[in-house]
Amino acid sequence: MSELKELVEKFIEIDDDLNEKIENALDKNDELDESFEEDNKEQLEELGEIYHEIEHQVFHEEFIVVLNAKSEDKEIVALIISEEDDEKEEFVIPVYTDEAEADEAIEVFKEQFGENEFICDKQIGNEIISDYAEDEGFVGLAINAPQWDFVIGGEDVHDCCE
Repeated sequence: MSELKELVEKFIEIDDDLNEKIENALDKNDELDESFEEDNKEQLEELGEIYHEIEHQVFHEEFIVVLNAKSEDKEIVALIISEEDDEKEEFVIPVYTDEAEADEAIEVFKEQFGENEFICDKQIGNEIISDYAEDEGFVGLAINAPQWDFVIGGEDVHDCCE
């Protein structure tokens, strides 16, 4: 398993645990207790550290991307995340850490967009980000979507230190 995949799984695990704690706290009160942040300081700090490491990993990671083979330019598949009535259409680019994840996604895409044909290609995270950085609707990368619910913002991906 790739280091990035392990980091994302750890992030999701901690995030889910914190969300459960928040839900439980809100069941008791309408607002979070002032001590919530202090009581969960270690988990919150670990979550921030893991996210920062993910930002660096995504910058350098070689991902599998899915392309629509029937389009003239073999367009990369994008997932629309905005509502129909939103003024601006926002989207994420799904990227995959391994071929099995990409194959699972292609099966879902085939069910949703039956007439399309899909192929895979490989690209580096920072190259994908730079290709879409000028597009106002671009939100970021969805890692192993739709299997995971994890999106990293395009503006977050960087390489500030090693």
